[in-house]
Amino acid sequence: MAREPDLTTKARTGIAGLDDVLAGGLVRGRVYLLEGTPGTGKTTVALQFLMEGAARGETGLYIALSETELELRDGAASHGWSLDGIDIFELVPPESLLDAGQQQSLLYSSDLELGETTRMIFEAVERTAPNRVVLDSLSEIRLLAQGSLRYRRQILALKHYFARQGATVLLLDDLTAAPDDKTVHSVAHAVIRLEEMPPAYGTERRRLRIVKYRGQRYRGGFHDFTIGTGGVRVFPRLVAAEHKTDFGREPLGSGNAELDTLLGGGIDRGTSAIVLGPAGTGKSLVALQFAIAAIARGERAAMFIFEEELGLLVARTRQMGFDLEALQAEGKLFFDQVDAAELSPGEFAHKVRSRVVESGARTVVIDSLNGYQAAMPDETFLVLHMRELLQYLNRQGATTFLTIAQHGLIGTMQSPVDLTYLADTVLLLRYFEARGRVRRAISVIKKRSGTHESTIHEFRIGSDGIALGAPLHDFQGVLRGVPVWAGKNAEPSFDPGSEGGDG
Repeated sequence: MAREPDLTTKARTGIAGLDDVLAGGLVRGRVYLLEGTPGTGKTTVALQFLMEGAARGETGLYIALSETELELRDGAASHGWSLDGIDIFELVPPESLLDAGQQQSLLYSSDLELGETTRMIFEAVERTAPNRVVLDSLSEIRLLAQGSLRYRRQILALKHYFARQGATVLLLDDLTAAPDDKTVHSVAHAVIRLEEMPPAYGTERRRLRIVKYRGQRYRGGFHDFTIGTGGVRVFPRLVAAEHKTDFGREPLGSGNAELDTLLGGGIDRGTSAIVLGPAGTGKSLVALQFAIAAIARGERAAMFIFEEELGLLVARTRQMGFDLEALQAEGKLFFDQVDAAELSPGEFAHKVRSRVVESGARTVVIDSLNGYQAAMPDETFLVLHMRELLQYLNRQGATTFLTIAQHGLIGTMQSPVDLTYLADTVLLLRYFEARGRVRRAISVIKKRSGTHESTIHEFRIGSDGIALGAPLHDFQGVLRGVPVWAGKNAEPSFDPGSEGGDG
């Protein structure tokens, strides 16, 4: 007897990120196409779809034309899953029928005609009366059809049959047909495509997109996803305009009076700052200074470290009086060591969002953008990703600090990518040489939310952190790294002082 589908609620897929992309899940009682080359995760998605239904008391049926039941159960076990409560209809070579232990009608698609295969599928559906069905895969039916016209008619027959049953159906396809063959696309209610992109170095990258979804809103574009123990995780593309919170934009200090004076009182809440300079000038330490100050105000901070090994950072800053391990143990500071070769941009954005939403971080440090760039296909995508991420963090009232290492140490320098126009504040750090000593200079190049000093200050890194000196009024060319004395005195009046380590 036909069952009327419940069109008021959607069938969740069991993958939270995919449900978000699909605006709640799949409309019940419809046929969907899940396509992708072998290895992209179709079977894993299908199993999660059926298990989600089982958890909600729905009956599920997996029709396996290309895998054995043992392979399916072994695959599920690798994720820690049990397929109890899910019916598996397996098609195997006919010689298996000689085994008296076989209790189920079985067949092998290449040994039988298409009509017989279809009849057995219908019998399995009528026997189990499932709410959710997975048919894996259409390539077997395509081979049996031996022609596009007959194949299309068979797909239409399956669609109308499942519609009468009221089942929600996933048809899996491994894209073995010609690239321009859209037979199933025109029949399916929605099409979900999974893609795998092996990079030149590092782990494979996977992404999905919704090709079509009749009569429904969905999140367009590509969305990164991963396959790990526990199944598929989808990271929906971040759209900053969808997230807005109310907060006050008061200036936030760094805990260093001289640095705050240079910045005109500090960095405003809900803005972003780029700390720019060559390697070793102290970019990480400047950003960390604001994170420590946020914790001192009773807030939480998160740091995402790309290049520097976390243990080295902890040991190095301990000598300056910052006990980062203690702050981490108290739940005030969150560290994430990021391997750009193993992480997709979408997954990284998800990690940052989790620290802000779930952990309550209000200061975010990304150190550095050079490492983040390594996770990007090209510079264009880097700019788009960073724009959405920075705008999202700003709308959440989080203050963001990004460090960028410029190429070169002295003289003309270049950045791997110019994002200064995206940031609200830009701090520029430089090396310069004077009287045979290498020194450091700091200046504020840009600040959208208020005034700031336009002077250039020498600064030093010592056992007590950062110390700023007087403005370098009598020098020209400090930012180029080749200063020229322009004062009235015969010689520059640098105090040799004591120099500390890198930042």
